[in-house]
Amino acid sequence: MWDWFASQGAVTQALAGTLFTWFMTAVGASLVFFTRIVNERFMDAMLGFAGGVMIAASYWSLLAPALEMGEEGPLPAWIPAATGFMLGGVFLWLVNRFLPHEHPNAPVTAGTRTGPLMNRRSTLLVLAITLHNIPEGLAVGVAFGAVAADLSGASLSGALALALGIGIQNFPEGTAVAMPLRREGMSRRRSFFYGQLSGMFEPIAAVVGAAAVLFIEPLLPYALSFAAGAMIFVVAEEVIPSSQEHGHKSMASMSLMAGFAVMMILDVALG
Repeated sequence: MWDWFASQGAVTQALAGTLFTWFMTAVGASLVFFTRIVNERFMDAMLGFAGGVMIAASYWSLLAPALEMGEEGPLPAWIPAATGFMLGGVFLWLVNRFLPHEHPNAPVTAGTRTGPLMNRRSTLLVLAITLHNIPEGLAVGVAFGAVAADLSGASLSGALALALGIGIQNFPEGTAVAMPLRREGMSRRRSFFYGQLSGMFEPIAAVVGAAAVLFIEPLLPYALSFAAGAMIFVVAEEVIPSSQEHGHKSMASMSLMAGFAVMMILDVALG
């Protein structure tokens, strides 16, 4: 199984990895079929765990390889890594600033099941998570593309660990989209549909990222660190604040540390 997976092309590997992350988004959204309200402590813990996973993945699977690849270039290794990292954060900041969206944990406003308010909230909720999933998909694609290009610092185990970590943190994202819609009165099927829909763009972004690596190999340290910067921005802007909105700060913080530790162990052990 491992030999078969290692023999496939970067695009195929990236697609397989992000299909798993999409599946985890759908699993999180599927909770609407079993309950209307998810325990707040559980959700805050899951979001904190997701934040820890994303922080660890940003370094071990993206920034560390970018720094190692940068050592082979004409510039000091920290320049491509720092430049790409900041550009990733600035890019998402600009997207958040100029593209309307709604935070998943925003207060629910009463509306009719089929009225314009419901449609607008549905669109903005899905858009918010989709904005975050695109750089995550690109990160997986770039990681697998770097492995296919046989670049130093890139490893198949690291790319797999990144896909696994993003899949874990996609579970609460799917729930965070589907549950508020269900509480507003949307049907279970439609709530689930919108919840899983937010993850479908990750495989598309992953294919783009993996294919692009084959043509922009000299820019790969910038691409890896760009993805890392985008993910850290998501953690700081959305994941951590959302995990502490209900007052469970200590649990969310410890869950974040647990997520970081799990991702670190996965990456180092598999690497």
